[in-house]
Amino acid sequence: MNDDIRFVGVVGCGQMGAGIAEVCARAGLDVRVAETTGEALELGRTRLTNSLHKAAERGKITAEERDATLERLTFTTDLGDFADRDLVIEAVVENEQVKTEIFQVLDQVVTRRDAILASNTSSIPLVKLAVATSRPEQVIGIHFFNPAPVQKLVELIPALTTDGQTLVRAEKLVTDVLGKHPIRAQDRAGFVVNALLIPYLLSSIRMFETGIASREDIDNGMEMGCAHPMGPLKLSDLIGLDTVASVAESMYDEFKEPLYAAPPLLQRMVDAGRLGRKSGHGFYDYV
Repeated sequence: MNDDIRFVGVVGCGQMGAGIAEVCARAGLDVRVAETTGEALELGRTRLTNSLHKAAERGKITAEERDATLERLTFTTDLGDFADRDLVIEAVVENEQVKTEIFQVLDQVVTRRDAILASNTSSIPLVKLAVATSRPEQVIGIHFFNPAPVQKLVELIPALTTDGQTLVRAEKLVTDVLGKHPIRAQDRAGFVVNALLIPYLLSSIRMFETGIASREDIDNGMEMGCAHPMGPLKLSDLIGLDTVASVAESMYDEFKEPLYAAPPLLQRMVDAGRLGRKSGHGFYDYV
C-alpha cells in the first residue's frame, strides 16, 4: 500500500470544492478539479484564482507561492481524467443521490486500486456512499469547514466498512501535508460539529421566526454575550441556508429529534432562493 498521496482530485468547484482544492495545491499536491459544465468550471476557476490573489495581496502567501499553486491546478469536465489520482474528494451539493452517483462513477474511472475515495459531506452517512462502490474499505469522510483555506479543523469519518489503513493515510495527509487539525467522528448524521451546531442555528431561527428577538439582537447577544466570532443568523447565511436545511433534514431523518427539524421560515427562505451570502440575500442582504 502506497502511503504517499501526491495526486488529488476534487469533484465540485463551488465554495467548498474550490477551498479544498486551494488547500491541497498550496500544500504542494497536484490537484485536478472537475465540474459538470464548462461554465461552472470557469466560475470555479475564477473563484479559486481570486482567492489566491487575495491571499497574496494580504501577505498570507508570496506571489511566488501563488504562482506555484496555480501551476499545480488543472481543470476538467470529465471524471475520467481522475484515473491516476491517489485521492479524490467529492464536494458537491448535499444530496445523497447525487453523491452516490458520483461515487459509482469514480469507482469505475479511478484505476489506482489503493486510491482513497472521500466525501466532504457534512451529514450524509458515509456507509451509503461506500457500499455504492466495489472498494468500500477505501471510502471515508474528510469534512473540511468553510472557508477551507482558513479553518484548521477537519473531521475524519470512517464508515463501518472503512479499513484502518485508509483512516491512517487520511489522517497523515490532513496532519502532515495539509497542516490541519483532524478529529475523528463516528458515522452518524451531523458527525461532531454539526450535531452540536445545527440545533443551535435552528433554535436561533425559531427565535427570530416567533418574534422573540430581532436578528441583530440575536446575533449581538451571542457575539457580545458569549464571545462567538459570528452570531447564529450571520453564520447560517455564511454556511448557506440550503446546506443548513439539508443537514437538519439528514439529522432529523436519522434521530427523529424535534430540535433537528427545520423551522418553516428556513424552508420558505430556501424555496425562495434566499440562501444567504452566496445568493446575496438571507437573514441579511449582501448586495
